[in-house]
Amino acid sequence: MIRLADAHCHLDGSHFQEGPDAVLQRAREVGVVGFVVVGLAADGERSGESDDERLEPVRVAIDLARRTPDVTACVGLHPHDASRWSADLHASLSALAASAEVAAVGEIGLDYHYDRSPRETQRDVFARLVGLARELRKPIVVHTRSAPEDTLAVLEAEEARDVGGIIHCFSEDRAFAERALALGFDLSFSGIVTFKNARAVRDVAAWAPLDRILVETDSPFLAPVPHRGRKCEPAHVVHTARCMAELRGMSVEDLASATLANTARRFGAAFLQRGP
Repeated sequence: MIRLADAHCHLDGSHFQEGPDAVLQRAREVGVVGFVVVGLAADGERSGESDDERLEPVRVAIDLARRTPDVTACVGLHPHDASRWSADLHASLSALAASAEVAAVGEIGLDYHYDRSPRETQRDVFARLVGLARELRKPIVVHTRSAPEDTLAVLEAEEARDVGGIIHCFSEDRAFAERALALGFDLSFSGIVTFKNARAVRDVAAWAPLDRILVETDSPFLAPVPHRGRKCEPAHVVHTARCMAELRGMSVEDLASATLANTARRFGAAFLQRGP
């Protein structure tokens, strides 16, 4: 059986009412041995909550990593919710991100596709959170959509190369990929790579250095073919890996082995070494 890591998944109760344990077990049964679970503060779907309530998804991800050996957490503030940033929220998020179970700060970044927070606010909060990652000496998980130049500009200006990280759910072109790689960021590919019309993403997936690529689900979003249009879950990362292997002309076993090693290097090998 192949051994894979899902480098980015959301397992909140709002997405999986059955809870994360059954979801994780289904993935283990098809060869997924490591999971990077995301906890985001200030969920934009809710309003009128205190900062403490907004941080609950972060605590859930950390607690899951604490009790589940093959899980590590990354925690952040999505660009959709940048307008909800406050000094108090930042301080609380900083304290939680310092936890041993947290491997990275993220996802953070820019999203100009939906513009749910003003762009200037997004850039300001992104810069602050890159600064937090540098303070904690932890890598960054970057969300970027329709904002390639500004994303790279913030990473460069804030000296993100000091900690590196990943471009999660890669959806840009080779020119962006080259600059991101030069900044010390790896490229993480989601189910988008299985979409035939995603030509630029598929081109980068075929070209990128083998030691700089990861695979993820971004569950419950972006289910790969043959599950496109349905809820995505970590078990589906095997389909993304198979597609990546085909694009690169290599065996899925070798692709899985390489991306597993890359995930362990980027997020810390301990959670994979102690998996079931």
